[in-house]
Amino acid sequence: MNLRDKRPPIVADERTQLVGWLDLQRMLVRRKLEELRPEDEYRAVLPQSPLMTPAGLVSHMRWTEHCWFNVIFLGEPESSNPQFQDEPESADMRVEGVPLTQLLDEFEAQYAESNRITAAHSLDDVGKDPEYQPSLRWILIHMVEETARHVGHLDAMRELLDGETGYY
Repeated sequence: MNLRDKRPPIVADERTQLVGWLDLQRMLVRRKLEELRPEDEYRAVLPQSPLMTPAGLVSHMRWTEHCWFNVIFLGEPESSNPQFQDEPESADMRVEGVPLTQLLDEFEAQYAESNRITAAHSLDDVGKDPEYQPSLRWILIHMVEETARHVGHLDAMRELLDGETGYY
């Protein structure tokens, strides 16, 4: 798949642009991990961040989507998401033994659900979380930033793990 062809149209409405750029970043997650050696899936490259592994980051991204779209926007219970657990710290990144392919599939299923939520609401609708009520527009913009930042982390991890580089 040529991801360059997956960019949103240069001229389009706001929703098409936001979802298009977010979807491109989401697709890059799997792309950055193609042909990663199994022994590197759980290897940390930053000594001070032992949970920052390719597998841990994919899980984190899945639960971050769930946090924003399901918990904060739709108002689902925080207990449905490990990011809201006090212990263990960073529970969403503790995935030792879970196959990377499973984590990628779960991430993709979550972002498909996030896209269904987005399609069913106005960009001006606000989240149901009683303390924090961002608009859906704000959430989408934040998720483009969040996902692109983590794709950059995956890119750097991949280069440190096995020398693979590339914009796409």
